[in-house]
Amino acid sequence: LVRAVPAAAEPGRLLSVAAEMADPAAVAAMVTQVEAGLGPIDVLVTSAGAAKRTPPDELEPAAWRAAMDAKYFSYVFPIDTIVKRMAARGSGTIVNVIGAGGKVASPVHMPGGAANAALMLVTAGMASAYAGRGIRVNAVNPGLTLTERLKEGMQADARMQGISPDEARARAKAKLPLGRIATPEEIANAVLFLASSKASYVSGAILSMDGAVNPIVG
Repeated sequence: LVRAVPAAAEPGRLLSVAAEMADPAAVAAMVTQVEAGLGPIDVLVTSAGAAKRTPPDELEPAAWRAAMDAKYFSYVFPIDTIVKRMAARGSGTIVNVIGAGGKVASPVHMPGGAANAALMLVTAGMASAYAGRGIRVNAVNPGLTLTERLKEGMQADARMQGISPDEARARAKAKLPLGRIATPEEIANAVLFLASSKASYVSGAILSMDGAVNPIVG
């Protein structure tokens, strides 16, 4: 968790704390350390983990459990710890970077997709539960984005289809109505908006950022 100190206080200072996000005790210790060094956490952005993409014939019980540790509990434990502190102060904003796999099933992303779907419910539920205490909770669902994570996904797709990773990526790109893959900066801009006062009446929203691949309502 990295949080910048306001420029007026100590320009450019950051505090970086490493913790096992799927361990509730480690998360609690991390939050305590951050707040001791920087003060109350006003904005929480969860983007803590990623479930490994695996072709269905390669799935084993351990893969399903690992996906929940990597993508569900690594979000839920920080959210649960921090939202209660925010509620005690009467203000705070949470933005969860989840993923489109929670809405649209992918054969190579079933364990992670299940974790994503659960996180969307948590987002909506937390938004409702804490709205009366000054907390806004929203989520962003990115589609294909130019990160190292994309390479892993393309390799899994390639194995399942019997093609090269480059061909898998080209086929995926060809399906994008916008004609290109998103950049991390574009996802960050959406997160920044939802975390800002410009989104002061937005809560419980799941913002799709898949480049219009899935033209669905909801």
